[in-house]
Amino acid sequence: MASLRPEEPLSAGAHLCVFLLIASAWMALPGPVRCDSGALTRRGGEDRTFDTGGRDGGSPPGLPKDGDEGAGGAESSPRFRRALSREKQMSLLSSSFVLKGDATHNQAMVHWTGENSSVILILTKYYHADSTKVLESSLWRSSDYGTTYTKLNLMPGTTIVVTSFYICPTNKKKVVLVGSSINERDQMLFISTDEGSSFQRQSISFTPDTLIFHPKEEDKLLAYCKEGRLFASTDLGRKWTLLQERVTKDKVFWSVSGVDVDPDLVHMEMQDTSGGYLYVTCLIQNCSDKMVTAQFLGKIDHNSLLVQDDYVFVKVTTGNRTKHFVSYRRNEFVQMKFPKYALPKDVQIVSTDDNQVFLALQEWYQSDTYNLYQSDPQGVYYSIVLENVRSTKQPEENVLIDVLEVRGIRGVFLANQKIDGKVTTLITYNKGQNWEALAPPTTDMNGKPISCKAPHCHLHLHLRWADNPYVSGTVHTKDSAPGLIMGAGNLGSKLVEYKEEMYITSDCGKTWRQVFEEEHHILYLDHGGVIVAIKDTSIPLKILKFSIDEGRTWTVHNFTSTSVFVDGLLSEPGDETLVMTVFGHISYRSDWELVKVDFRQSFPRQCTESDYVSWQLTDLQGEKCIMGQERSFRKRKDTAFCIKGKSYTSALTTKPCQCTEQDFNCDYGFERSHTDGNHCFADFWHDLDSPPEDCHLGKTYESSTGYRKVISNMCEGGLNKQQSATQHNCPLLPPKGLQVSIKGQMLAVAPGDDITFIVHQEQGDTSSTKYQVDLGDGVRAIYQNLTVTDEPIQHRYKNPGVYKVTVKAENTAGHDEATMYIQVTAPLQEVHLEVAPITGRNHEVNLTAIVLPTEANLSVFYWWIGDNLQPTLTLENSLLTSFPETGEVSVTVQASNGRSMVQDTRTVRVYDNFQVIRLSFSTNLDRFNPNIPEWREDIGQMVTKILTKTTGVPLESLLTVVKPGLPTTADLYILPLYSNPAKRSMLVDKRIPAIIQALNSNNVTFVVRGGLLVLVMLADPNAGFYGAAKGPGVWALAVIILISIFATGSFILYKFKSPWFRTEEAYPPLFFRKLPGSRNVYAQMHNEKEQEMTSPVNHSEDTQHIIQGEEFIDDDLDSQTLGNAGGSPAFRSLVRTTTTNHCY
Repeated sequence: MASLRPEEPLSAGAHLCVFLLIASAWMALPGPVRCDSGALTRRGGEDRTFDTGGRDGGSPPGLPKDGDEGAGGAESSPRFRRALSREKQMSLLSSSFVLKGDATHNQAMVHWTGENSSVILILTKYYHADSTKVLESSLWRSSDYGTTYTKLNLMPGTTIVVTSFYICPTNKKKVVLVGSSINERDQMLFISTDEGSSFQRQSISFTPDTLIFHPKEEDKLLAYCKEGRLFASTDLGRKWTLLQERVTKDKVFWSVSGVDVDPDLVHMEMQDTSGGYLYVTCLIQNCSDKMVTAQFLGKIDHNSLLVQDDYVFVKVTTGNRTKHFVSYRRNEFVQMKFPKYALPKDVQIVSTDDNQVFLALQEWYQSDTYNLYQSDPQGVYYSIVLENVRSTKQPEENVLIDVLEVRGIRGVFLANQKIDGKVTTLITYNKGQNWEALAPPTTDMNGKPISCKAPHCHLHLHLRWADNPYVSGTVHTKDSAPGLIMGAGNLGSKLVEYKEEMYITSDCGKTWRQVFEEEHHILYLDHGGVIVAIKDTSIPLKILKFSIDEGRTWTVHNFTSTSVFVDGLLSEPGDETLVMTVFGHISYRSDWELVKVDFRQSFPRQCTESDYVSWQLTDLQGEKCIMGQERSFRKRKDTAFCIKGKSYTSALTTKPCQCTEQDFNCDYGFERSHTDGNHCFADFWHDLDSPPEDCHLGKTYESSTGYRKVISNMCEGGLNKQQSATQHNCPLLPPKGLQVSIKGQMLAVAPGDDITFIVHQEQGDTSSTKYQVDLGDGVRAIYQNLTVTDEPIQHRYKNPGVYKVTVKAENTAGHDEATMYIQVTAPLQEVHLEVAPITGRNHEVNLTAIVLPTEANLSVFYWWIGDNLQPTLTLENSLLTSFPETGEVSVTVQASNGRSMVQDTRTVRVYDNFQVIRLSFSTNLDRFNPNIPEWREDIGQMVTKILTKTTGVPLESLLTVVKPGLPTTADLYILPLYSNPAKRSMLVDKRIPAIIQALNSNNVTFVVRGGLLVLVMLADPNAGFYGAAKGPGVWALAVIILISIFATGSFILYKFKSPWFRTEEAYPPLFFRKLPGSRNVYAQMHNEKEQEMTSPVNHSEDTQHIIQGEEFIDDDLDSQTLGNAGGSPAFRSLVRTTTTNHCY
């Protein structure tokens, strides 16, 4: 929610700080210069940002060039010739002052300290764009209306950099400067109570980005820091208190007088610990987290808080829908009611004057336009008043909407409407009840008739605010000069961007006159009695033009002998005096030059009643009754050379009128007919017979006639378009749209948390309705008038679980029910992913997530496998999957329970073939098993290292994985040594027998706590080891055949004692033989003498000398002895491996 309210006129409290475009040469080609708000800029030969017409900076035909407008060209025109006689009577005094030594300074902040004061302060600075820091500064002070300036030395002998200064709006004598030491180590304020005549230094512990004076109490200040900290002071900055640390910039507001009860109240948007944003208030005396009050129940959108006059606005976005809420005079927030299918994309507040909200709303179908809406006094119900107002997107997501409130006369607005790419300017005199195009002038600036005639040709104006707050922008109006409007635009059928001719009206838009052919900066002096104009150009100037007859004639004045680049204009706040100052510089690298222009001697006396003439306000049709009144104003006669003075008032008389069609707008749910502008018809979605939401039994309501009187309209009697509305008794309506929610909108809480339930009923009677509340844990209660009294339902759940909360609303007309489920669970601490680190290609793998704390309930698991960016979601903590390709695959699991999210990642290695040996441990290990992943990983690594040391098997080919649970068991993975599957299939692996021999010999042991020896064993000595296989049927048949072949062969060899066959003493009966085909088959033969044989190999010593690496592979395919197999029952079983389609 943003505000389009224009800034106050630059006064003692407003900054004039202008950014300079840094360039290598000041005579650069014309180009845009962007100026931040509050900035005074050196022009340096650059065009202003809003000069979209692309002018080359030269003068148009008919006006002098190169800044010498007074050379004669201007005076040759009739309107300038008429001013020659006046010029003889006018006596202007101009004096220049150069701020010596500040040639390198490229920024300036200027203040006229206040009304009835002759003091001007100017701060010049050297702003370094790359470092975004102010490196040098100078403070100058004038006490004679800007005739002379004195450079102030805040700390003699010490270099101080002042970045900004602020003037109290209620006591202009109080000034606060923000500064630091040259190295920025010491931050400080300089405080003055005598308009800068003297300053008191005050050290501070923070770096303020913005100071905000209290609008009523002069010694109270807020200081906002860039990191989001907010401080408060009650003694003009001498002592500071930290209020909050997570405050949104520009979303801090002092209390509003007459609306907020306590003047020390501060409204702010702040971020909570979960990252959401809240609207809270607190008192500056105590604003800790426990003392802030959440004014809106729930989170709001970032940067959406706006506190303005009687209203507070916030917005809340859920999914793709945004809801806008308003609080009127600090009452309960209510959703703003726009037309049902407006579906707003954005809302900008235009005005909150006169007890009404005037806003611009971008509907779902609009991209570069907005619709204007008006509200009822509470700011809740809105009706459209104008469609398709042009908007412009600015940097930093700012939006400019072409609508302008004409100051000085209530109810008058200008707007640029864009239809089919064509932009036209419209004006309303009754807050949008009807709009008309501006009437073109009858003659041009030289008095010649023009051919522009309505309805095909009108006057159109650019409605742009100036980037620099101390120039007038494209349209200039003032409260002190009602009816006087000057603007830049063009004549024709539409607005043309590059045309910026200047036009003026002195009767509030009824008649217009052209005054210049190019855009000028405008300054009103003495309530508009003197109008000063300086051309907006990129070339240096030395003349200004002024008019004392509302722009009918103009006089040219040389305000300086040397042409200067004009950066800004300044007058005493209120535009009530006749002294002004022109700020500029002769060249890009020259010092700042300030020129004082004094008109006072031209007006020797104060005006009397005989010096004024009255004029009556009318609209374009000549209607005198505007906003229900006939209003007349007075203005100074053209022939009177007198000063209006500070006591001047322009309003003369007001007279109420009888009400007519023009005094009524369409009510909520109605729209004005495009064919008959006086008729309002109901929208299809609006139920005419539906009572309002606040209609309670025993009260009455009026059905809408479709019309409502324009707010702040003062008409009396006459037509009453609301008179035909009939009175109805509020019926007893059944409850409808019952909702139950939790403050903070959290549906997951921790055990013991304090919870506040909120019950809301959209429709139906509430005063006589009973509400039965069941909180799901055995607590039940009955409430009366629950949604009216806002009585909080507070509760605390002790135990984790899922609770069903039910609210039943019932009266004699009907009932409704609302249900919500709330999860009570502690935040997740961590999750551990359990997965076999080795698996075969296309094998089914079980992924298991172990969540802590173990009592966590209703967790959702997100499984991210490999490079897949789309996770698999499960409510179970396990998932079955497979991997189609060999290699390393990363597996990540995220567990979420609504309050927190944790994750863990593991890497799985996928092979075509591998072997696994089941291991077990002596039972004494179970006493020391904490059943946590870290312990299991440490035990597995230790077992792997012991096996490597005992057998000589390479460490990289072994992996021991200890399984969760009791008793403690593990899997030993024997990984392939070759990456080439073809080579691997042709070789015989010798590592497994060595490992089994070491395990059977009880050589694998380690020590745990207290010196307790733990033995690592085969889990099942009869099961042996396993790898992967396609299926049991084929292999069972193969095993039977192989047994038969080996048995027959052994018998023959034994019987005939072949010379190459050696004795049993030399070779134990275990042997390996390569069989034809693609598979290796390991077999073990058993003979009768097995029990009598002993191994010739010492297990404890010689197994450590087994050759590592490829020497474990039988390259020559001969039979090899691997020790005494007779003591290894595992070798009595047959084992098979395969290179494809593994399973185990």
